[in-house]
Amino acid sequence: MASIKAVVYHSPGNVRAENVAMPACSADEIRVKVDACAVCGSDLKAFLSGNPRIKPPMTMGHEFTGLVETIGAHVTGFATGDRIVMATSISCGACFYCKKGWNNLCANLAPMGFSYPGGMAEYVTIPALALKNGHVVKVLPKLKAEHAALAEPVSCTVNACEQCGVQPGDTVVVMGAGPMGVINACTARAFGAKTVIITEINPARLKQAAGCGLDMAVNPAQQDLKKIVKDATGGVGADVVIVAAPAAQPQEAALELARKRGTVCLFASLAEGKHMLSLNSRLIHYGELRVIGTSDSTPAHVKRAIELMAQGRMPLEKLASHRLGLGEIAKAFELMKSGESLRVVLVP
Repeated sequence: MASIKAVVYHSPGNVRAENVAMPACSADEIRVKVDACAVCGSDLKAFLSGNPRIKPPMTMGHEFTGLVETIGAHVTGFATGDRIVMATSISCGACFYCKKGWNNLCANLAPMGFSYPGGMAEYVTIPALALKNGHVVKVLPKLKAEHAALAEPVSCTVNACEQCGVQPGDTVVVMGAGPMGVINACTARAFGAKTVIITEINPARLKQAAGCGLDMAVNPAQQDLKKIVKDATGGVGADVVIVAAPAAQPQEAALELARKRGTVCLFASLAEGKHMLSLNSRLIHYGELRVIGTSDSTPAHVKRAIELMAQGRMPLEKLASHRLGLGEIAKAFELMKSGESLRVVLVP
């Protein structure tokens, strides 16, 4: 049996590139030759501390793109050579949430790289359920592979900006300048936000964010963030505050930055056991604030992400900051831990 190279999760601290069997392709599936797969923060978290949702040994990676190589006999709508991406948390199509059209909130989500072998490999097979429920999205040929691989993370920020109702002319504050914070800020700009302010206490990340065409990059440990936001908005406050920092303090502080009837989005998840917040309910009550959460994305969000990217409205060259081989996964994790990278893209 033919073998391929893949990045495989075995246990916390044990993730490595190795040879695995070429994935089979049934009559209801397609097989894709992967040419780029970005490394998500959830991949790093799994490496550092594990993830109970991963069934090891498991090929990692859900932010991938590639060209259709094999088409099952029962599959229609695809041609050999089509470039595809995915809404990679596969929905069941039958639960309460799926019937509402909220695929990302499916009660039975089965993500690529967690429940199914993922895209950190030379080839990946797309499950029949993903095809049936519309999770596979074709990509315009003009996008480079390493840029198309960003469709999934961008789609998550599209979900956030849509739920927050980001409008042309808005002031948006994004707290946290990790990769997803920067992508959130860039997506808010693509939605028409007039002023985008990003905050970060890590100097390396702050420097990277400052090069992405945003209006202000603020270190709240050294600067008065509340005053800066008030000054930028004539004393009113931000229309939208998106918290992409996985820490309680910025989630709690976000309420003070929003204008009355503004929206605060808890985009980043807090670790189990450290997930409780202390919120000023008076700000929510008297300011009529909307406090929302967003998680993952639907195929519709992926399609909009592709459109924004193809229109040149995202600084993709900066967002895909590093390009490495599958065998360099350890280096990718080190770059992410140091804050030197935005998205590291692995190229088989």
